[in-house]
Amino acid sequence: MENSTAIELDRIDARILTALQADANQAIADLAEAVGLSANACWRRIKRLEELGIIRARVALLDPAKIDLGVTVFVAIRTNEHNDAWLQKFNDAVEKIPEIVELYRMSGDVDYLMKVVVASIAHYDQVYKRLIKLVKLTDVSSTFAMEQMKYTTALPVHAS
Repeated sequence: MENSTAIELDRIDARILTALQADANQAIADLAEAVGLSANACWRRIKRLEELGIIRARVALLDPAKIDLGVTVFVAIRTNEHNDAWLQKFNDAVEKIPEIVELYRMSGDVDYLMKVVVASIAHYDQVYKRLIKLVKLTDVSSTFAMEQMKYTTALPVHAS
């Protein structure tokens, strides 16, 4: 995901975004009351935030353990390939594997860092084998999370 120019938010925008991150399913009337606007003004603000791309989507957050995906693996990848063709092949491979839920290109010793959610170590091994079948990797180092100590999808929102 590329960085883009930040958009200035006022206090009401920040309050709307914070409230929506806590519960995007709440009624507009309740949200409007909480941020001190009429329902119509609140709705218009939300639509504007969507049009600006600040609100990218409204989604349901699932509990991974309750759908048998209780193992989180962080995978550090190094490669000797640093060209557009390899990168496209790598991106295509990652897109085909739904257990890979996050992928970052890194600076430093590791080229890529991915987050994988699976049911078990054996399940992760299957994912690993699929990945290395699809794309050449120089070094793969997997670390299994023992305990999730903090997790949030909510970003800190501040008014300009």
